[in-house]
Order: sequence, then structure tokens, then C-alpha cells
Amino acid sequence: MESNNTRIAVLYATAQGSCRDIAEFIAAHLIARGARVELAEVEHAPELELFDAVVFGSAVHDRALLPEADAYLRTHRDALTSRPVWLFSVGIGPSLRGPIGRRLARIVPPDVAEIREMISPRAYRAFAGYCSRADLPVPSRVVYRLIGGARYGDLRDWDQIRDWTDNLADELGLPSTDSEKAPQS
Repeated sequence: MESNNTRIAVLYATAQGSCRDIAEFIAAHLIARGARVELAEVEHAPELELFDAVVFGSAVHDRALLPEADAYLRTHRDALTSRPVWLFSVGIGPSLRGPIGRRLARIVPPDVAEIREMISPRAYRAFAGYCSRADLPVPSRVVYRLIGGARYGDLRDWDQIRDWTDNLADELGLPSTDSEKAPQS
């Protein structure tokens, strides 16, 4: 695959914006690595036949992908299994701490596991999102704290997201950026 001609669709389903922000970050990083990228919400997704690879992300609520993400993945299963796909999800799971939280964070939700089995992505990664205290009802805040939710706010680990994106860019044979070529001091 010619790196400067690699066309990648970065598609996402978001509820509160965290997944969109991560998808935008991934798209910008892939563009910096030399790919031609189209970023779109699943409702406005382009024809997959135009792309060499797909990066797909969805928010996870109640341990399930958003309904529009699930429907898109099932509807486009054949097109997705015929090209390299990277899958990511965004939720609170990866941000959980403590013995219970770390154990829960390692569990892939059954809905996500089923989708992974169905489309066989090259890689799957769960990222932490943004967790607003004001958006959670009191009982949910209590549960969040009990299962290891240590804080609220922006819980995204941008270095982790960049590393994951670099791995997929390397797998696609995209050239390194100048900052990646620079020796570390």
C-alpha cells in the first residue's frame, strides 16, 4: 500500500463529544503521518469502498456501543471485514482505579466483544473519556466512586491515544513524522 496514497476513513459515534474529540485527534495525527483521511460521524459516513482502511470509534454507555454505532457496524459488516479496521471505544472503564476498578476496566463489554468477533479488527482499544459530575445522578456518582472512579473531568490520556494511532500508522506503512524521527535526549 503506497503510504502517501493511503485513504483512511475515521468514523465515530459520540454522545457528549469525547469520542468525536478522540476521532479528530486520530485523524489529524494520521494526516500528519501522510494519510488522506476523511473524518465523519457514522450518520454521514462515506462509502467504505473508497478507503484502504477504517478507524471506528464509539462511546460506550451502559457497557454497550451507542445504538447508531452498533447498527452501522452490523449493516456494513462485509465492507469492514474486507479491509483493515481499527476499533476504539470511549467510556469510564479505562479510568477506573483501585482493586475493583482495575478488574472492571479489563473486562471488554459483551456488546463490544461481539462486534470484535464479527468484524475482526486489527486492534481494539478502550480509552477513557470525559466524565462530568454534573451529568451523573447521585446514585450513579456513588457507584462510580465505589467501583474506582477517582476523579471527574477530562480523563483522556492523549499520549496513549497517540501511541495507539502511531501503531496503526506503522502497520499501514505510513511515514514517521519529523518529531518521531528526532533523537530523544
